[in-house]
Amino acid sequence: MEKEAGKGAVARNRKVVLRGYIDRAPREDDMELVDGGDVALRVPEGVAAGGPAVLVKNLYLSCDPYMRSRMRDFQGSYIPPFKPGSPIEGFGVGRVIDSTHPGFSAGDFVSGMTGWEDYTLITKPEQLRKIQQSDIPLSYHLGLLGMPGFTAYVGFYEICSPKKGEFVFVSAASGAVGQIVGQLAKLHGCYVVGSAGTNQKVELLKEKFGFDAAFNYKEEPDLTTALKRYFPEGIDIYFENVGGPMLDAVLLNMRVHGRIAVCGMVSQHGVTAPAGIHNLFSLISKRIDMKGFIQSDYLHLFPQFVDDITKHYRDGKIVYVEDMSVGLESGPAAFVGLFSGKNVGKQVVRVSQD
Repeated sequence: MEKEAGKGAVARNRKVVLRGYIDRAPREDDMELVDGGDVALRVPEGVAAGGPAVLVKNLYLSCDPYMRSRMRDFQGSYIPPFKPGSPIEGFGVGRVIDSTHPGFSAGDFVSGMTGWEDYTLITKPEQLRKIQQSDIPLSYHLGLLGMPGFTAYVGFYEICSPKKGEFVFVSAASGAVGQIVGQLAKLHGCYVVGSAGTNQKVELLKEKFGFDAAFNYKEEPDLTTALKRYFPEGIDIYFENVGGPMLDAVLLNMRVHGRIAVCGMVSQHGVTAPAGIHNLFSLISKRIDMKGFIQSDYLHLFPQFVDDITKHYRDGKIVYVEDMSVGLESGPAAFVGLFSGKNVGKQVVRVSQD
């Protein structure tokens, strides 16, 4: 709650911190909600002297599987680990409270990397994006018009090089990335099948997102046989979100000159002994292109992505589902739920609507 103090307005700042590094699947008690004390609702003078900064009140926070890799003490990734005792970081949407950067003013809505806390002082404001208010909900800038949506966009168009009429398979298809990949593929004239972990999600894929077919992978005793049933002529494009046995089965069902875009491998997060892949020879015999990527390598395409997806959404050609948890205190449970498939759609935490 914001209040007046001797030198101006202050507010209480709650934080979700990482208690310590882990080498297994995350649990709620790996994170802790703590009272961070009062925070002045202005950019501190000492910080401002060192360069422009922006103080943001966080409204929505994104839960994303890649954050799991930041919970281990490993420096060899494209993004550094979290610091135990400090707020978890992730993509967020917030309202500017104070700014010493000429591009941002109090009252602006922004998206970018922020802390899991009520207020965050951002000292690299050049990484923020200003959100133009419209009929699209602010939280959608964490999914449909954010990192997951952009991942789907560049992965499908830049990595997969789709052609009309091709056969496309999407794993974890009801998630933040998969739901958009499938719909883009349908708009492109492809035949699309998705997999998910519950019958509710399977129906969502077919009835809401317009997939041609979908199946519950947990009910399939043999994934290779299942894929052969849904793709009797083979798979041209696989959008990889899962890894492990699913990837192994896909490799046997790919067509010659197929393409695999490796976005993530959620089944392998928190696994101390990752599953080995046995069917890599298919890359040779079928001349398959398999490429890993991260969306930040393609930021030059972001304005085009926003224009294209916004138009599709307003024209009713793309629909979007998010799973909203309420309150900063719900963050740990919401994040942990990603790894058991608890969420339906893009997982978001609403910190505040103010």
